[in-house]
Amino acid sequence: MKIDFIIAYIQRYEFGHERDFVPPITGIHLAAITPAKYKMRVFHQQVDKIELNTDATVIAISFFSGFAMAAYSLAVEFRKRGKIVVAGGPHVTYCQSEALTCFDAIVTGEAENVWLTLLQDIELGQLQRVYAGTPCDMMDLPTPRYDLLSERFFIKKVIQATRGCPFSCSFCTVPSLNPGFRLRPVKDVIRDASFDKFKHWWQRKIVWFWDDNLTINRPYIKQLLREMIPLKKWWLTQASMDIAKDAELLDLMKASGCIGVFLGIESFGIDSLVDANKKQNKIADYQGAVKEIRKRGIAVMAGFIAGFDHDDEHSIRNMADQLMEIGIDVPFLSIMTPFRGTPIYTKLNHEGRIIQERNWNFYNGYNVAFKPKKINEIQLLHAHRALWKKSFSPIYSLRRVLRGIFSLRRGAFLLSLFMNSFYTYKRVRKNYPIDMSKRTDINKLAELPTKTSNEAPHVMLSADPYVFSHLNSKSV
Repeated sequence: MKIDFIIAYIQRYEFGHERDFVPPITGIHLAAITPAKYKMRVFHQQVDKIELNTDATVIAISFFSGFAMAAYSLAVEFRKRGKIVVAGGPHVTYCQSEALTCFDAIVTGEAENVWLTLLQDIELGQLQRVYAGTPCDMMDLPTPRYDLLSERFFIKKVIQATRGCPFSCSFCTVPSLNPGFRLRPVKDVIRDASFDKFKHWWQRKIVWFWDDNLTINRPYIKQLLREMIPLKKWWLTQASMDIAKDAELLDLMKASGCIGVFLGIESFGIDSLVDANKKQNKIADYQGAVKEIRKRGIAVMAGFIAGFDHDDEHSIRNMADQLMEIGIDVPFLSIMTPFRGTPIYTKLNHEGRIIQERNWNFYNGYNVAFKPKKINEIQLLHAHRALWKKSFSPIYSLRRVLRGIFSLRRGAFLLSLFMNSFYTYKRVRKNYPIDMSKRTDINKLAELPTKTSNEAPHVMLSADPYVFSHLNSKSV
């Protein structure tokens, strides 16, 4: 039996990406756990042409809410051609009845424990409608199928060491989608980090950890980093700001080759941090924490969200200067998005503030899908775009790059140079995030279900790095 696995995607910048940086781990992970008797291909709609007339028997599509319209459209086309079409990811987990109008079956939660059952049921002609995945124990997971990735991805070695996060940020689905905090055996992680069958030196050199919070379990991460030192790799990940208080951990991060760490800072407003349920973040600690990390030559990437209830146009626009002041090397700037399965969705839905007439294309982190409190949705969008344009203006990006020439290690400096150039080139070209309200070519997709508002209360990872904090999850 042949299986085509597709990671759905909808263009989010006016001219698309000038460079496709890093793939999600979902497709190549699922391919790795699929028995060899099945022939499997992986397509990323962001970079690959989708073969509608494929000879595959099964089409498996993974996606988060911002790409749901593309996934539904593909499902309609494949079912017209008699294919068995199944889906997984955060969107179908929280919008089950809607998804079932387009797919023959869906996988909710984490897929590892039900994927083989689903394939066996297809062979027996006993396909069920819903397969409820349970948390994976992370034991004996194989190396992802990097050989199935397009050459268009700049970085290919994406791996996962942990799953879950102990914090409960109001905008995040991870606590419900990936409950608990689980660890892979260190030997398995080292095996994957050591994988070097790539064309380019930087693809062999760089390891990207797709973890929600890699450093939470201190004994585990310190053991892992000690064993990574002999590999002489460059690596980057996401962590909490409290790493700045652990000098031993920071020294191990440096010794093992860390070039960048992503911090979910989210806001400079005390009330907005309360809205985000980001109790672990203290505004007074921002600059000191960034300084401690950068002292080891490690670049600091940070996520900021516009649109919490206490945000206004001034506070949003002012973040451009504030992130410069605290020394951030690469900012990632998104609009608060009320994904299903999050506390913020429950709150806004109860208050009648979800904009029901806006389809899933508005749930991509760059558009407004709810009614803000202090300003209206148009003002929020314009304030975010002003923040984005100022932050990635040539002068601001140049300042960040120059700041890193003598303070960052080689790999970290190259990361800062690449990422700032990536976004500044978009800024110069006016390749701005798409305003979905003005793009009828994207929004008018035929034969798709209407967005429902009464579903039960992300795994899919986007290739755009800003999703690193705000939209990522790890199930299929």
